[in-house]
Amino acid sequence: GAVPATIAILGGRLKAGLSKEEITYLGKSGRKVAKVSRRDLPVICARGADGATTVTTTMMIAHMAGISVFATGGIGGVHRGAETTMDISADLEELAQTPVMVVCAGAKAILDLGLTLEYLETKGVPVLGYGTDELPAFYARVNTPEDLAAIFQAQRDLGLKTGMLVTNPIPQQYAMDKAVIDKAIDQALAESHEQGIHGKETTPFLLARVAELTGGDSLESNIQLVLNNARVAAKTAVALCK
Repeated sequence: GAVPATIAILGGRLKAGLSKEEITYLGKSGRKVAKVSRRDLPVICARGADGATTVTTTMMIAHMAGISVFATGGIGGVHRGAETTMDISADLEELAQTPVMVVCAGAKAILDLGLTLEYLETKGVPVLGYGTDELPAFYARVNTPEDLAAIFQAQRDLGLKTGMLVTNPIPQQYAMDKAVIDKAIDQALAESHEQGIHGKETTPFLLARVAELTGGDSLESNIQLVLNNARVAAKTAVALCK
């Protein structure tokens, strides 16, 4: 009962609702398409370029288009070692100021999850665990899309301007062994430091390297968790409209 609307930037135009052909074009273009966060948006638009949107810019465009709920894989957050690098994703700042519900599987495992939670708390962003008490790991557990919709509506009624983060764990049958994924992440992090990779190149490098190190298992898990998030987001959007 929900209407899917994939978000991206094509030819400098912000688009909410891509055709199958446009999605295929972006997929085949891969890294040739710029990864666009809030700071990059005016440059990409002015140059009439294509862009793949981060959680930050997806939230912005969704809000402009009147879309209240969207699904993604995982949000960015506070990177490991951020106490010295100051590498903190703009996603957290956007959640603090744009009233859109983001349904995800939690913060990416390559991040410092504890510090990410602390940052969100400082910014006043409600973080809900969908069918889970963990980080996911969170402060409030919610079990139905109707519950999610009611909480989000209450936030809007109160005039609160922040977004809302819903963390929806990957279905158990698709989850990877924690020891295996942790080992792959640690190796990928070490290689990124050795190669001097930093800034917005960090996450794409780490995710690609972890996929290689796990023989593609992490990619398959990512696909399944995005599908699972889309299901929950769709049901919540329908409940919110009611």
